[in-house]
Amino acid sequence: MTASKSSRARAQRARANAARNGSAAGRANGTGTAVKAGAPVKAATSAGGRSPSGATRGSAADQRAPRGAALTAEATVEAPSTATVPLWLQLVTFALALAGLGVSIYLTIAHFTESALLGCSESGIVNCTKVTTSPQSYVFGIPVAVLGLAFYLAAVGLMSPWAWRAARYRREIYLIRIASLVVGMGFVLYLVYAELFIIGSICLYCTSVHALTFLLFVFVAVAAAAWGLPARDRA
Repeated sequence: MTASKSSRARAQRARANAARNGSAAGRANGTGTAVKAGAPVKAATSAGGRSPSGATRGSAADQRAPRGAALTAEATVEAPSTATVPLWLQLVTFALALAGLGVSIYLTIAHFTESALLGCSESGIVNCTKVTTSPQSYVFGIPVAVLGLAFYLAAVGLMSPWAWRAARYRREIYLIRIASLVVGMGFVLYLVYAELFIIGSICLYCTSVHALTFLLFVFVAVAAAAWGLPARDRA
């Protein structure tokens, strides 16, 4: 009888221990529910019901998102500029270049044929013959008229609408156009100085070429300032 009571007491203590173990496991699980003795305890879930593996996947996605945004921003910055210069500006610069070419051809012909320039005075402050036959009409042994002809032959190509459209993707076209006009303006300043302070006379045809070169310089500078240069091609 005593042995039977002892067995029942041990059984009750064993059940009590199992119940306490289950309650402790339930509290560790964060659910407050008891877990049967010997049953595996599941990993605790994070706040919001996501498991640690889900949280890891979410954090990896969050890390990938800024990286993708950075790549998109970088591609946007490095992409060549596709801003199109207005057609009216393209046509105006092309017309100015054609006009300069026409005057340069006439001055070159007059230089080699030694003929008088039509409608230009040969006395006083306006004296085309005095200007075109002066020592300053040569630069490095080359007639200024020939240099002007070469300049405007290149300008017609660089100022054509086809060149303007191609310059959206070819940065070197834009740079050559700007560089040629900077050099052209340098020559214009020298020739104006020579006419006013060395020769003492001006030539109307030469002055018209100077004015056309100045206008081209202004229009190209405005285009570069307003619409920018194409980005450097890093491909």
